[in-house]
Amino acid sequence: MYISNEGLVVILFVGLVAGWLAGKVVRGTGFGIIGDIVVGIAGALVASFLFPKLGIRLGTGLVSEIVYSAIGAVILLVVVRLVRGGGRF
Repeated sequence: MYISNEGLVVILFVGLVAGWLAGKVVRGTGFGIIGDIVVGIAGALVASFLFPKLGIRLGTGLVSEIVYSAIGAVILLVVVRLVRGGGRF
């Protein structure tokens, strides 16, 4: 699989925005800019696996990718907080 430089910038941008949004929704779990990008990208992977299985479709384009990634990152952060933080929100 080949990813162009522009594609890589878009992936990093979506990951950053999604990780930042997830950090705001799930307070107290900010991981810094690199951590937020990683959480956002991991959230995108979680969402791309989970949403089609559930039949959820939000549309196309950059905004929908950010929403997908942010929702996946929120799910990921909640799971991490439950495992690491002893189950307290």
